[in-house]
Amino acid sequence: MKHTKTIALGVACGVLAFADSLQAQHYPAGSEGLKAATLPPPGFYFRDYNQFYFANDFEGGPPGFDVTAYVNAPRLIWITDLKILGASYGMDALIPLGYVDISSDPGGPNKSRFSFGDVCLEPATLSWHTKQFDVALAYAVWAPTGDDDLAGLGAGFWSHMLTAGATWYVDQDKTWSVSALNRYEINHERKNFTVGDTWTLEWGIGKAVSKTVEVGVVGYYQAQVTDDDPKGGGGKPHVAAIGPEVSAFFPKLGMFASLRYLCEFAANNDTEGHLFTLTLTKPL
Repeated sequence: MKHTKTIALGVACGVLAFADSLQAQHYPAGSEGLKAATLPPPGFYFRDYNQFYFANDFEGGPPGFDVTAYVNAPRLIWITDLKILGASYGMDALIPLGYVDISSDPGGPNKSRFSFGDVCLEPATLSWHTKQFDVALAYAVWAPTGDDDLAGLGAGFWSHMLTAGATWYVDQDKTWSVSALNRYEINHERKNFTVGDTWTLEWGIGKAVSKTVEVGVVGYYQAQVTDDDPKGGGGKPHVAAIGPEVSAFFPKLGMFASLRYLCEFAANNDTEGHLFTLTLTKPL
């Protein structure tokens, strides 16, 4: 399911025992927020994602379904001095781990465990920074390194992920920003079954209220856009979410922090819950 493994994978995917269709993606929608398409300047960075997900609404799921998940996903980022077509070339890697508790009425799936998730390697990012725009392109691969049993954080298959996005600074002083980040995942076969491709759109509208603090509204839409192979009968899952975010820079610590809450809605063949994300970024 989306946030027990897609939270973890980029932080988290699924309840394997009763819904292969819920493993529709690796990438955890809601991982990025304001200025999601803006990559940092050249240098080394450590970013730590902390995601908390709660849901008890699952259309088509077992009676009494409830899931609680916490995933921590450390990420190392290197933006080099190399320029390609005027863009800064970079790369990064992410290794998720976390705890998932799944329960339902007697006779349904019930399990809790701590495990590692699938590793994400992003060998190529390109980022442009102009007066009013930041633009990013990237390619990543998800490797099936995690446990893919019930309540595990691994998906059990390889995925390719293409990324494209932009941040627009509306005013000359760059106090207002509008961002959109697209992820497209192409999944490989898992045990004679291949999940359809998934598209994720993350967006944000932010306002800098001081030199170190920014507030805004963020959201996402995530949907499976191609059929499973062989085609299943549950339909393609999709879900949307919206909520507030506050981000700040702490000069004495030399650290950036963002906190966001996202409330999911309009889910189809997917869970509908609440996602809290705390992200810490430290230049090295």
